[in-house]
Amino acid sequence: MIKLVSISFAIICFQQVPAQTNRQKDISAIRAARKASNEAIARHDIEATAKYWWDEFISIGGNGGSTIGRDSATVRYKRQFENTPGLTYIRTPKNIIISDADTLAFETGKWVGLKTKEIHPEWIGGNYSAMWWKRAGTWKLRSELFVSLQHY
Repeated sequence: MIKLVSISFAIICFQQVPAQTNRQKDISAIRAARKASNEAIARHDIEATAKYWWDEFISIGGNGGSTIGRDSATVRYKRQFENTPGLTYIRTPKNIIISDADTLAFETGKWVGLKTKEIHPEWIGGNYSAMWWKRAGTWKLRSELFVSLQHY
């Protein structure tokens, strides 16, 4: 009986190792996508930024304005970059949780928006959350919510 319990326990433990390994790969992939997205925003490369959004992408900005759809979000970013040449956004993930089905992820962290080409540089920031959706092995953003908590 003890042998049967030991074997069952070992089987359960070994089955969880691949799931944890896959989750770590997914978390690494999302972190890499977030880093590349931040870099694209810093370059004002809208197409490189938008490649991390699904067509159904929804974004709620720090002060409550919203955009629905990848095309609308692209237009919003383009307008912001044209109106504020030194503008950049940096999102820093604190936590990423992968769903049991490995198709959704929940990211939370801190964000900051910087206006660097002003005479008096300004920044705004706060917390954010994001939903990542994996289709055909690719993680992209389904939605983001930013809440402005500091403004200097």
